Amino acid sequence: MFQDRYEPANFKIWQGRIDSGNSGENYDAFRWHQWIKPLDLRQSLPAYTGKMGFALLGFCCDEGIRRNKGRQGASSGPEEIRRELANLPCSFSSEVSLFDAGNITCTDGKLMKSQATLEQAVLCLRQAGLFPLVMGGGHETALGHFRGQADFLRQKNGKSDLGILNFDAHFDLRPFVGEGNSGTMFRQIADEACEYGEVFHYFCLGIQRSSNTLELFKTARQLGASYLLAGDISLQYDEHIMEKLDSFMQPVPNLYISICADVFASSFAPGVSSPQPLGLHPEMVLKYLKHALRTHKVVGFDIAEVSPRFDHDRATASLAKVIIFAVVDTLCRIEGLDRRE
Repeated sequence: MFQDRYEPANFKIWQGRIDSGNSGENYDAFRWHQWIKPLDLRQSLPAYTGKMGFALLGFCCDEGIRRNKGRQGASSGPEEIRRELANLPCSFSSEVSLFDAGNITCTDGKLMKSQATLEQAVLCLRQAGLFPLVMGGGHETALGHFRGQADFLRQKNGKSDLGILNFDAHFDLRPFVGEGNSGTMFRQIADEACEYGEVFHYFCLGIQRSSNTLELFKTARQLGASYLLAGDISLQYDEHIMEKLDSFMQPVPNLYISICADVFASSFAPGVSSPQPLGLHPEMVLKYLKHALRTHKVVGFDIAEVSPRFDHDRATASLAKVIIFAVVDTLCRIEGLDRRE
């Protein structure tokens, strides 16, 4: 499974500033590149025994975007995001572990095989007791990630009970024949939920009317999906949005969060497949993201469609860095594993 589509982490990327002195023992001055460790998925993973462990995993794939006729370039997103992450401060306790589990690749156009490999990788990370932080690639990343999470929960509980909170300008509920693309994965998940006799729990924040057909709005209603338009998020009071979020999250035991970088306004995220001039402000997304993380229900996170090829001044990769930092920092804080000045 982890042979031709898996690459171990390239630790040449993990370089950066060192403020911890010649001895290198002042943890308060550590940055991520000094703390992160390699994790090779080709080897049997022991159960993680620390307080909290995070595993970065890249999905280096443009195939879904290519099929969806979007701007390709997101396959190099995971490496660019890692370069940005390297200098982040270790704001968490030394009882927290960071791992780089390498990349899943798709160089032959066989998307389903790469998604299946991602599914197995996420399952392995969950079985080891680690929290997956997955970096796309196209947003077809979500299918493999979700399946890996669902596999783990079905093995553990007999059913997944897994809700999806998606920050995205697009529903990604388009019909598909055979293999999907970067616009079909949540429809694929909905169909699989039906096959398993499970409920499709899906809430999408940031939908753009100009980027979704009327048929997609009808499909969302037929599938029981919840959504908020980008324009409504900008105009409505926080209390109203938080109420909708809470109403969605309350009955769901487990929550998977996915962010497509095209949910943000293109002034903040120019390096995406489908830029959105009137997308969301990052502070809005961070506010609702942190609210969801504080439920203690979130089991995995991914961010997709960061495309260095179109990224002016690395703005989008840097934004992805800030979001991943917020995920780690928030989860550590609610577990009492953060460090503050």
